[in-house]
Amino acid sequence: MYALAPLTNTQSHPDGTLSDDELRWLVRRAGHFDFIETCATFVSAEGHAWRGQLGISSDAHLPGLTRLASAIAAAGSIGLVQLHHAGKQATLAPQKLSTVDGDGVRGATEADIARVIGDFVAAALRAERAGFGGVEVHGANGYLFTQFLAPADNPRTDAYGGDLVGRARFLREAVRAVRAAVSPGFLVGVRISPVDVWSKRGLVLADAVQLAAWLAEDGVDFLHASLSNASGSPPHEDVDTPVVTALRAALPDDVRLLAAGGIWTRADADRARAAGVDVPVLGRAAIAHPDWPQASLQPDFTPMRSGWTREHLQAVDVGPAFIQYLSGFPGLVEGGRPAERRVTRRSA
Repeated sequence: MYALAPLTNTQSHPDGTLSDDELRWLVRRAGHFDFIETCATFVSAEGHAWRGQLGISSDAHLPGLTRLASAIAAAGSIGLVQLHHAGKQATLAPQKLSTVDGDGVRGATEADIARVIGDFVAAALRAERAGFGGVEVHGANGYLFTQFLAPADNPRTDAYGGDLVGRARFLREAVRAVRAAVSPGFLVGVRISPVDVWSKRGLVLADAVQLAAWLAEDGVDFLHASLSNASGSPPHEDVDTPVVTALRAALPDDVRLLAAGGIWTRADADRARAAGVDVPVLGRAAIAHPDWPQASLQPDFTPMRSGWTREHLQAVDVGPAFIQYLSGFPGLVEGGRPAERRVTRRSA
């Protein structure tokens, strides 16, 4: 089994409703990948992060979401909505919310926390009404729940700060509330950043292992690890055990482990499975190769890692807005931002 990663694609309409381009992008990969995840989808205007982001904060979003869920299911895949609140990274929010007061950010009160949990519950119920197979609560990559989980971002001294019990309380309460609201057969998962990858925020493997065990107790069907390398590399700590191996050991057999990061070839996916991953999650490889699960079985398959032409992207149903977004990554799209050059300095 394979999953399409919840990739930012900036193709939604300004109000968060689904566009035809976003529909084509996701449905083109349905029937190939077993699970199709939407991009991070905002559960409230307060959590709206970027222009072109898909929304699930209002019943006005339901017609497009229903159309998308139906098309994914018709192609033979399970559709998942990634539920998202950006916290202090909500650039389009009228008021940014995070752990404590700061420059342009308001520290969440307990009433705010209860309201946000309600927003996640309402969004999950909309996803179920639309016909999706499940939801993934976005607790990774520096957004609101990560801001509470990360010691460097959470100096609170109330019940939502301090030790891991406090820092994880917000996420766990939201997950339990979502699980209780939706049907038993509706999938509920969580994406986490198990260790620091792009910045040092104090996320360590021991905490992630404990969090994984707690989330399993809270009723999740799957845990999704956001990593730079999902195929078994150890974390940047004095630990020999690969991240995914440690997480898999913390989870019951019936809770699936998904992991994303650096999976380009079938060998990469096989290494991830050998380390403990149940469902490898593909991002960039799935952009260039919508049929990757089948194409990667061919002995001569070589993934297109960069230098994508606009013609190729258009041919695999990547719309203009998504192409423009991808062009901002060094070397990824021909004619986009140039690849970064490494400068080697000679010693004197």
